[in-house]
Amino acid sequence: MLRRQDVGHRVVVRRIVGVRNDRPLYSDALGELVEITETDLTIATSKGPLRVPLSEIHRAKRVPPTRRPNATDVIALELAANEVWPAPVQDSLGGWLLRAADGWTGRANSALPIGDPDRPLEAAIDAVERWYLGRGAQPLINTPLPLAAPVGAALDARGWSARPLTLVQTTPLRSILDATPAKARVELTRTPSDAWLEIAAGRKGSLPDAARHILTAVRQVRFAHLYDDGGTLLAVGRGAIGGEGRWLGLALIEVVPEARRGGLAQEVVAALARWGAESGVSRAFLQVEERNTAAVALYAKLGFTTHHSYLTREGPQPS
Repeated sequence: MLRRQDVGHRVVVRRIVGVRNDRPLYSDALGELVEITETDLTIATSKGPLRVPLSEIHRAKRVPPTRRPNATDVIALELAANEVWPAPVQDSLGGWLLRAADGWTGRANSALPIGDPDRPLEAAIDAVERWYLGRGAQPLINTPLPLAAPVGAALDARGWSARPLTLVQTTPLRSILDATPAKARVELTRTPSDAWLEIAAGRKGSLPDAARHILTAVRQVRFAHLYDDGGTLLAVGRGAIGGEGRWLGLALIEVVPEARRGGLAQEVVAALARWGAESGVSRAFLQVEERNTAAVALYAKLGFTTHHSYLTREGPQPS
């Protein structure tokens, strides 16, 4: 049977769908496991999300991914993600990155353990703890999986906790554009409007100066605004180009509660994808928590699949 550590991986589930001549009928489902609870599990399949009650499952197991990214690919994508979400304070520990942004988002306030830290692993973790605690911040380490599995094991031994699993997903821009009819309702700007910032602040809790740096300190960036006929902002998004111009990073795709389930998020993503394609980019990436099944299902419709995943590990609280 599948367990929580299988979340984010490709699985096959055989479920009982009926009975004929006193014999059970089975149906197989293949996809990425995005959630598992005490009563059911959810798989992102090629046809969309599928929720299966555990009581209907005859057999389930993890299967090999269609293509397992190598370490070089994971590192390149993680560096591109860092480039398009730049923390105002960055330092290095050998090949590891140390990042701080007044606590705004885990990505911008965590160490990224890629490469050689130029010291033994335990000494590297000690140095990370000193760097963050010296700033009055809780030490955080983002561990891309399976690349940083040894780091994760060392953190387990120290009693570090983990935030929910995050999926790093990618797709060709063509998949997004083919899945979304062209519309001209989305306005793209080089800077965010006050209304855009208000929606972003509502999602993230606040917008310190460090947040404004992260949002705007990228050379090629666009902010998507989708208004209703009365001029009220209904949906937003951000796209930024990084990785030597190879990647479009998508973030903060948000629709106000009263306008959800109307396809607006898909329009926002498509508008940013068109801009990326016009800028010479061919692929997009985003990061989404695996427990956010609605978002995972939307992105699956646009062709996104999981490249790799990561856990944000939490160290000791500052005294």
